[in-house]
Amino acid sequence: MTAPLVLTCGDPSGIGPEIAVKARALLGADLPFAWIGDPRHLPPGTQVAEIAHVAEAAAVPPAQLPVLRLDFAAPALPGRPDPANAAGVIAAIARGVALVQAGEAGAICTAPIHKKALKDGAAFAFPGHTEFLAHLAGVERVAMMLACPGLRVVPATIHIPLSEVPAALTGALLEETIRITHAALVRDFGLAAPRIVVAGLNPHAGEGGAMGWEDERMIRPLVERLAAGGMAIRGPLPADTMFHAAARAGYDAAVCCYHDQALIPIKTIDFAGGVNVTLGLPFVRTSPDHGTAYDIAGLGVADPSSLVAALRMAQDMAAARLKRA
Repeated sequence: MTAPLVLTCGDPSGIGPEIAVKARALLGADLPFAWIGDPRHLPPGTQVAEIAHVAEAAAVPPAQLPVLRLDFAAPALPGRPDPANAAGVIAAIARGVALVQAGEAGAICTAPIHKKALKDGAAFAFPGHTEFLAHLAGVERVAMMLACPGLRVVPATIHIPLSEVPAALTGALLEETIRITHAALVRDFGLAAPRIVVAGLNPHAGEGGAMGWEDERMIRPLVERLAAGGMAIRGPLPADTMFHAAARAGYDAAVCCYHDQALIPIKTIDFAGGVNVTLGLPFVRTSPDHGTAYDIAGLGVADPSSLVAALRMAQDMAAARLKRA
């Protein structure tokens, strides 16, 4: 058994508080977690059990949400982020990381934040969740995986303009991304010999140089070197033929060259159930693969499927790490 998980509140003006309550109702005692946030921000009528330690979450009745109270500066209005609450959102993340680093929590799952709201309210100096978590963990390089039951994808470059991708996609970056992915598949997903494919940067993986030389001059030699070293890896492969069902059956994860190359297929396959996983951290972190959804916050219609999947994946990954310890 792993220790209960911690779930950070995310932006309290978004759907995070609502889907936390819905996830608790769906998971009940089968997957105990403690929510870190201000109880005032939860939907009206939520039954709360304030706890002092994460371990206490396992004994809380399923009808109640275990809460590690963290008082924020202001109430939360659905759909209207308040800069006064930015410091609280950041503090919730930091507290969750401290708890999982101390071994009190089995893993951390993070509800969506809004980067502009954090910058406006607290001069948040990080591009997003992932970079802040790496900073807190003292890790220089991490990778972002999007995962669902039918597919795992890892983009080597993420939130940069497409015009900057060819220069940013160096051999060193791609190799580091592949190695982080391989290590995570072994440690966190229990795959003894994971199979990895690498997408080509250009259409048709360059078609022998006719559509760009990056694939032949950089990606292919790297893949061949890693394969010669014992890794089960193939590529560069044409991205347009990598993601149909028969192709997906031949690998455990796809490393892609840029954001949309990775995210379009997984969001097409499982839009509601995708999970964001940060690879390369000394602890397990997952997150639902969606944003704050200000437009529907407070309406009671937010779908908790991705959060439920993220909590379940976090528990499974934590158990896989515990098994290897």
